[in-house]
Amino acid sequence: MMNSTGECQAVQRVQELERPLQALEDSLTALGVALTRQDVRAVDEVAAQLHAALAAAVDHFTRAARSGGVPPRLRQRLAAAGGQVAAQREALARAMASLDRAMDVLIPARAAPGGSLYGALGSPERKGTSDGPLLA
Repeated sequence: MMNSTGECQAVQRVQELERPLQALEDSLTALGVALTRQDVRAVDEVAAQLHAALAAAVDHFTRAARSGGVPPRLRQRLAAAGGQVAAQREALARAMASLDRAMDVLIPARAAPGGSLYGALGSPERKGTSDGPLLA
């Protein structure tokens, strides 16, 4: 039985943080499933949901941290979810870079001025087609 107002507020804070954190974890799971199935439409939809869930969770946790703190268990779950987001972002970046390299080999950007696609030593005379670092 709860005796103090502080205990009641702590329980309420946990309940308020649990909802956005669970939505974030559910979105991460759904994204993993969509990526495994290679379902482009689902990946696009779930990525948008994940973005919204991540923003909501960060907002709730920021407010909770300012008004009394976040329970360690929930802080650990949020950190784990953040790690999963980073890992999925890195995996997508690597997949995109691999796809870009394969596309460069299959479809050269432009023929060299002399009409040759290869240099004197037999190596391709292509320059990367990327305009900058890949952002996920």
